[in-house]
Amino acid sequence: MEEYEVKFLNINREEMEQKLVAIGAIRIGEFFFKRRIFDYPDMRLDKDHSWLRLRDESDKVTLSFKRRFGVKSSDGLTSDDGMQEFEITVSDYKTAGDIILQLGLVEKNARENKRTKYRKGNVEFDLENCPRLNPYMEIEGKSWADVDQAILELGLDKNEAKRFSTKQIYALAGINESDYRYMGFDTFIKKDGTEESA
Repeated sequence: MEEYEVKFLNINREEMEQKLVAIGAIRIGEFFFKRRIFDYPDMRLDKDHSWLRLRDESDKVTLSFKRRFGVKSSDGLTSDDGMQEFEITVSDYKTAGDIILQLGLVEKNARENKRTKYRKGNVEFDLENCPRLNPYMEIEGKSWADVDQAILELGLDKNEAKRFSTKQIYALAGINESDYRYMGFDTFIKKDGTEESA
């Protein structure tokens, strides 16, 4: 199914939280996420702008298949037309990862992030902190009309909304996510095992 989500980059978190409260959004909480991205050994999902994501969201574990569509570029300079997502909840992060590996997929990389979540009606607002990136916000609704209304209420410029993946945000920052097997708040580990401070 299509994912109705946009991102606003380089936000001021304090100002954005004040705006969210002002429009009546309810703060749900803060969450620490761990995610693992999987593909086949020949990287056929990557070639199709797709990936399988296993994510520990602190309060639940999800398994998602995601695919970018209407892809214009991978450098983050141009938004995609959108994103397709299919997601289920699973009971155990480690065991789910083990099952995926036993099916013949390989782990492309793993990453951490921190999220502060707000909600108003059908819309979720996620303030994201990712290692080495400036804070950004995701707005996700049940329809594009929901998302557009939220943008209007927050007084944001719709032309600044981005439809693309976090990998593209890293590309904008000059970081090739594919060079790393682990991207954490304390350390980055390259595919060759070289460690870098975050």
